[in-house]
Amino acid sequence: MENDWKARLGMVYSTNPDFQYQTDQEPEAETLPPARQELRVWLDRKHRAGKVATLVKGFVGRDEDLQALAKELKAKCGVGGSAKEGEILIQGDHRDRVVALLTQKGYKCKKAGS
Repeated sequence: MENDWKARLGMVYSTNPDFQYQTDQEPEAETLPPARQELRVWLDRKHRAGKVATLVKGFVGRDEDLQALAKELKAKCGVGGSAKEGEILIQGDHRDRVVALLTQKGYKCKKAGS
């Protein structure tokens, strides 16, 4: 990944053998331990044709860890959903169950306004 030629399209190359190419990509944030995460659990029905969804916001960390947590929550609730951009979406109103599961795993979480 460090030597990806597609990231350097349009780059003028240097003849200096010690030159190190720098990309503008920022490194992905390290995942905070569960005790330091402060998650909020929301009930949302915007843009969903009146159907409700449970949103978990405030996750800080790598996308792989977010996906793993979302997969576990979806499996425990027995529903579908998705995870992207630091948010986990669970189909249906599962706020109480999600808060209980996250607290059991050691996360600090609260039910937020609906």
